Amino acid sequence: MIQVVKPLIGETEIKNVVKVLKSGMLSSGEWVSRFEEKYAEYSETSYAVATTSGTTALDAALKALDIKSGDEVIVPDFSFISTANAVLFQGATPVFADINEKTFVIDPEDVLKKITLKTKAIIGVHLYGHPFDVAAIKEICKDYKLFLIEDCAQAHGAEYNGRKVGSFGDAGCFSFYATKNMTTGEGGMVTTSDRGVAEKLRSIIDHGQKEKYLHTALGHNYRMTNIQAAIGLAQLSRIDEFNNSRISNARYFSRRIKVSGLDLPYREKGVKHVYHQYVVKIEAGFPMERKKFIRYLRDNGIKSAVHYSMPIHKQPLYQDLGYREVACPNVANLSKIVLSLPVHPALTGDELEYICGVINKLA
Repeated sequence: MIQVVKPLIGETEIKNVVKVLKSGMLSSGEWVSRFEEKYAEYSETSYAVATTSGTTALDAALKALDIKSGDEVIVPDFSFISTANAVLFQGATPVFADINEKTFVIDPEDVLKKITLKTKAIIGVHLYGHPFDVAAIKEICKDYKLFLIEDCAQAHGAEYNGRKVGSFGDAGCFSFYATKNMTTGEGGMVTTSDRGVAEKLRSIIDHGQKEKYLHTALGHNYRMTNIQAAIGLAQLSRIDEFNNSRISNARYFSRRIKVSGLDLPYREKGVKHVYHQYVVKIEAGFPMERKKFIRYLRDNGIKSAVHYSMPIHKQPLYQDLGYREVACPNVANLSKIVLSLPVHPALTGDELEYICGVINKLA
């Protein structure tokens, strides 16, 4: 079975973990510091603070920016639920914005419609590895004096006008979950070039400590371990290789797949799309509905996935919170027709050819 995602773990990752185990320093320490330093350098920011997950990265970033009860934060209605849940954890209110129907990223025009006097921040998601319209969103943030948080969970190494994502906002939040473009198993990172934000982050993720056993704020234990960081350092050294493979695989699909009604991924000019997912749209004219297509692929040994099957506001949690009337028509439509195909760097040339052949039989 060809998997829709597959992490690549090499000898360096294994050797690094063994070194940590032999050292006895299993919790946070030197490996984490080295990983943070290297990640800040890679992401073109001044600081990087490691966390336990992409979710805790978002939570810590919002706390560092003092988002609190009574505030509103605009988020896309189409993302993994953590993007919105992190806002709820602050006692603040997520306000859902629509997305661009071609690129799946937050729509600046709809963001403008959702701003109120309570709006304090925007979380833009570089969904599937395609950067959102950074220039337009930053201009909105400047005009309305809003914080910008980049959700880069699916976009390690992606670029907007030649500059790495995670370097544009007040904070950039990354995930290193096993399905991501690089992994530490579980883990996250917050990037920033604001020294004050970085200092708050370090306190927040370490029980609110300013120095050893001196707690000046309410914090959590969001610290990454040396074991995770040891894997992360090895993965970071290969992230460009991984991304180049994803881009090459995506280009192969886009050249070879030719079936009416199957809309292939679109890339805006000036962005480096790193294809965390290769997401197609099943439009009118395609010979079968999404469920049948998923079954057809599975019967032919190919796994696929739906990211995501409903708008966030339609999740039971948000329905219970009263999110009944949310105007995001593109999200409503796209959630019914998107499908992620395997594009990960572990795919072989024969597998790429096979996937195209199976799909093209439907032409």
